[in-house]
Amino acid sequence: MDNPVANMLERLKIETAAAAAALQKEGVLPEGALVDFDAEIPKDVSFGDFSTNFAMKHARVFHRSPRDIATLIAERLRGAEYVEDVTVAGAGFINFTMNADYFHSVLETVRRKGADYGKSDHFKGEKVMVEFVSANPTGPMHMGNARGGIIGDCLSSLLEWAGAKVHREFYVNDAGNQVALFGKSLYVRLIQAAKGEDTIEFPEDGYHGDDVKTLAAAYLADHPDAAEEAENTLTPKLIAFGLERNIQKMQDDLAKYKITYDCWFRESALHQSGYVAETVKLLEDKGALYEKEGAKWFRATDYGFEKDEVLVKANGFYTYFAVDIAYHRNKFSARGFDRVIDVLGADHHGHTLRFLAAMRALGIDEKRLEFVLMQLVRLMRDGEVVRMSKRTGKSITLSDLLDEIPVDAARFFFNSRASDSAMDFDLTLATRQDSDNPLYYVQYAHARICSIVRTLEAEGVSFSGAPDDTLLDTAEEKALIRAIAALPQEIVRDAAEKEPSHLTTYCVDLAAAFHKFYNTCNIKNEAPALRDARLGLCLAARQTLKNALTLMNIDAPEKM
Repeated sequence: MDNPVANMLERLKIETAAAAAALQKEGVLPEGALVDFDAEIPKDVSFGDFSTNFAMKHARVFHRSPRDIATLIAERLRGAEYVEDVTVAGAGFINFTMNADYFHSVLETVRRKGADYGKSDHFKGEKVMVEFVSANPTGPMHMGNARGGIIGDCLSSLLEWAGAKVHREFYVNDAGNQVALFGKSLYVRLIQAAKGEDTIEFPEDGYHGDDVKTLAAAYLADHPDAAEEAENTLTPKLIAFGLERNIQKMQDDLAKYKITYDCWFRESALHQSGYVAETVKLLEDKGALYEKEGAKWFRATDYGFEKDEVLVKANGFYTYFAVDIAYHRNKFSARGFDRVIDVLGADHHGHTLRFLAAMRALGIDEKRLEFVLMQLVRLMRDGEVVRMSKRTGKSITLSDLLDEIPVDAARFFFNSRASDSAMDFDLTLATRQDSDNPLYYVQYAHARICSIVRTLEAEGVSFSGAPDDTLLDTAEEKALIRAIAALPQEIVRDAAEKEPSHLTTYCVDLAAAFHKFYNTCNIKNEAPALRDARLGLCLAARQTLKNALTLMNIDAPEKM
């Protein structure tokens, strides 16, 4: 029972349908094809561990009231394996209360699977790319990149734990107008540094950050005579120098953030290989382009987008959209990904629609291209909005943030709200060492269990490995086991919904269930059999907490 919840839901659906079929065969219920129905966990645990709406779904099929149908089914299913009781509630819900064997099977699964508990084959065989962050390499990463990094990284891990083969990718925009402007900005700053600011005027639309000045000064330090070179020979050197420095800084900052990629894919490679030209030609051959005023336009309105888009300007240069189409075609056609997930800011909503239009035009199933759109982040400290770094006095970058708060706190907090919700990141709360900090609350539950084990081991008590789990019958014990049982299904659901924030909520709920159990149920001073059963429950909770935190690449400390 590697996924206790999913397996039991499926089992109960099968047994419910079988009970109905048997009643039909006996003539108690009339003949009729069964329809699809649901089995789920009731929101109110007082109704039981699992529930099905079978009776409501089949009222018309059997021409009986849902409660009548439910009563017949419930009677037939009492005494089924793992089932302690079956009751009927409301309009005709069939509720199942599980017996001690079920709860024992959950803990046995955790003991058997260990560090792999939570993993499944749900998406086995799928090759999925998750592209995230992809920040412009002309400057430092900001808070949107910080949030997108965790959403993308945790989503990738969820998909991996659910059985998919996942490829993490960072798309490097190292070509186009923004890079040309970056080069111009570097050139002007270098001339200003070498010959004085009055020598040359800085472009109004240039990159005004101090990071550009720093890069120009660094290049000048290595090449003292650079200011004497012609602009058209010096600028390409400055671009190469600045991009490599910035990209390396991004890699270093993201590594500190515990994010690594399978590939840093360069936009320039699409141009150099001729893939952009090939993609535009393919669209042209499909009749998806037309010429107007010397430019080549994509008939986006023919494929569901609100307006047509230029792909090739009158001067022969490709637009960003043309390159983006080529890049996405490359993901599917050249590299063979079954699915591609782009993590983008919510302001890119329009981009998603035109990307889908381009996939339709290329003949690529648009359902294979998915998006996670995230809202903005607002940093708060002591109830006030924070815009400047304490250290630099300038806008806070990812690097500044990681200098101020622990990496684990950044990862947990940025993943604590649904991606489509704007969030306030509380810097004060993220550094607190008490239960008001949700990460501390979760990590403390893990450390507390480690402390229990150390204390008992010091007294000569060790886990036997074969406790009598049937002794665990209090409400708090069962609640903790239910929380433990939910991890594999939680991972599958979060991966399917592309919403990793649910996992942080799960961790808090699991920690709360443990703390309540610990505060209610004695361990150390109980009779040996019950003590061992509760110790085994503690160890299962510890393993589950550690697995969930590991999935998010967050430490599970043994001492705090």
